[in-house]
Amino acid sequence: MTVPNTPDYNAMSDGAFRREMRTFCEQNYPENLRFMPRRVRWSEIAGWWRTLYEKGWIAPNWPREWGGMGLDAGKMVIFLEEMERHGVARPPDQGITQVGPIIMNFGTEAQKQFYLPRTLSGEIIWCQGYSEPNAGSDLASLQTSAVRDGDHYVVNGQKIWTTLAHDATHIYLLARTDRQAKKQEGISFFLVDLRTPGITIRPIRNIAGHEEFCQVFFDNVRVPADTLVGKLNQGWTVAKALLSFERLNIGSPRRPQYALQRLEMLARAKGLFDDPGFVDRFAALKLDLEDLASLYGRYVEQVKRGEPLGQDVSTLKIWAMETWQQLTDLLVETGAEEGVMSGIHDIAGVETDFLSPFYYARPGTIYGGSSEIQRNILAKYVLKLPS
Repeated sequence: MTVPNTPDYNAMSDGAFRREMRTFCEQNYPENLRFMPRRVRWSEIAGWWRTLYEKGWIAPNWPREWGGMGLDAGKMVIFLEEMERHGVARPPDQGITQVGPIIMNFGTEAQKQFYLPRTLSGEIIWCQGYSEPNAGSDLASLQTSAVRDGDHYVVNGQKIWTTLAHDATHIYLLARTDRQAKKQEGISFFLVDLRTPGITIRPIRNIAGHEEFCQVFFDNVRVPADTLVGKLNQGWTVAKALLSFERLNIGSPRRPQYALQRLEMLARAKGLFDDPGFVDRFAALKLDLEDLASLYGRYVEQVKRGEPLGQDVSTLKIWAMETWQQLTDLLVETGAEEGVMSGIHDIAGVETDFLSPFYYARPGTIYGGSSEIQRNILAKYVLKLPS
């Protein structure tokens, strides 16, 4: 498919870019998908993906030569702010935010030419095959294996908490290719078509009643050898780079901005900005979010310069997830009696689902590396404290 030739949005003024973003969202985004209280499914969001793709806006973080917008840090923050302001749901975008940049950095030319345009167009939708039942935050303990057999690797094992695997066409997979090596070694990175025989996907229903995560089982799955990304047994190097992209993505201000928007709308409807106590708490969280957006912009600019993200990016993940949880806590409290009841409630003309965002924020300090693990990383590698 032809990749749109996007203009240089970085040459625009911030005000002009914000106005174009705002107008486009207001005119094109489906009204029934605004401020979704859960992760949106591909069947619901595919039309919006197509709209963004045709506009050339599906990959704001990708270089323009690969069909992205090539936004600098300031424009990237505006992009996220305007999406949040209008209540635009996050699509299944792991191909854009994570594996796409990995293929650009580590993939062969054939892999780039095949996967990148199809990821942009939505022909390929990705999910992440990292966590296992006994290898979550300690990811290097993973046991899923890949054994060479001629022109293929035979994969056996299990992945869990795989986000929207039931909507994906492909999975980027970490598997152990050398059981004799130390646990950070002997791991390889593969790109796997989920239609391959031997793969079983089972959704997991969460506390809010939504099926966002899945278990994925691999039973003698034959994976072509040319889907290996990077060198054999060097997948941990690829994984660390991807985890940095993941922490950048998880640390984006997008999720807490969404919660702030809903909180502000509800507070205005209930007249809570006349309450000094509420104003103090709201202002403190809003300032935290402003600082988070500023820090996020710095890391985006670092990626744009082609510089690797250091261990300090863990700060971003901790800050974003804990701020998000505090905002959803205050949202539930602001809802009073309705705040602890499931479903959508009309509060002074504002329709709000209080518990779904609250539930959705709970695992935020666990997935992508728990806050405890992230603080240990900062202590050891950034502050150089003794173990």
